[in-house]
Amino acid sequence: GRAEHVELARIADLIIVVPATANSLARLACGFADDMVSLTVLASDAPVVVAPAMHSNMWLAPATQANVRTLRERGVHVIDPTSGALGSGDSGIGRLPEPEEIARAALEVLSAREQASHLLSGRTVVVTAGGTREPIDPVRFLGNRSSGRQGLAIASAAARAGASVRVIAANVESALLAALPSHVQVTRVGSALQMREATIAQTADADALVMTAAVADFRPESSYQLKMKKDPTNEDAPTIRLVRNPDILAEIGHSEARPPLVVGFAAETGTDEEILAYGADKAARKGADFICLNRVGENVGFGDVPNDIRLLDASGHIAARYVGSKDEVAAGLVGHMASFLDNLKR
Repeated sequence: GRAEHVELARIADLIIVVPATANSLARLACGFADDMVSLTVLASDAPVVVAPAMHSNMWLAPATQANVRTLRERGVHVIDPTSGALGSGDSGIGRLPEPEEIARAALEVLSAREQASHLLSGRTVVVTAGGTREPIDPVRFLGNRSSGRQGLAIASAAARAGASVRVIAANVESALLAALPSHVQVTRVGSALQMREATIAQTADADALVMTAAVADFRPESSYQLKMKKDPTNEDAPTIRLVRNPDILAEIGHSEARPPLVVGFAAETGTDEEILAYGADKAARKGADFICLNRVGENVGFGDVPNDIRLLDASGHIAARYVGSKDEVAAGLVGHMASFLDNLKR
């Protein structure tokens, strides 16, 4: 027989957890799968609406608030409880909202998802993701810290919005690629030169190119065929001469065959003023319609941390700002891309 929770998860357009206890919130936040509710939520990719109800002290407890933050970061819609008489005889925050309020929130989530699912229908979107590695010898390379998560979040959001999506992934973990929607086409590359070849080939008939990949600006002039060894007789170290890699974004941005929409990413360090000035200059030089300026530092940008992204147009003006999880940034950007393409003169 079929697993009941998987069947429920598959047929659901929306999952509503009412009332959600402090225990339920903890189980959902931790990904437990030992009761029917947590099993079903974990197995489903449908949107989830949660209506918590509990004693004020339990709602305000740091553990519960941390679990709510985690769920919201993952895109779960948590309805704040209201204030009023509680089951314990006390009064305060923690009361279940009225059924009408829960129904209204649930319908809003459904209609937003329904609208989003058609935003890019009929469009072809190419997304580059990850970080290139430039070989020094058979075991060493010049690389960077990009995980590819933001690019894959954009690819998933574009696929959910109805686009035909092609991902060109440079050194992205297989587990992250496996989590993409099944109809997303993935091409794996290693170096900047391989990335250039794949990107030019795949954007020829595309509507949009989003270059989130961190592409190396330089590569070793020559790569050793054998692993470099230390010479035990002296303290010398080899000198590695670097040459410039082609600028894929600028090449496509200024090409006759460019897609109607080209979006670049720039990961920058420095003050807000410095990165905005740099981003405006980059938007103009690269021939991109937009540059997503991603400020990176200790706790933002690369890896599994929240993003703060400003979207600059070709003249360097801030067209939008997205702060939050990589999925929230992706949803905002995909919405912007859809309206840009819709507004192009047909």
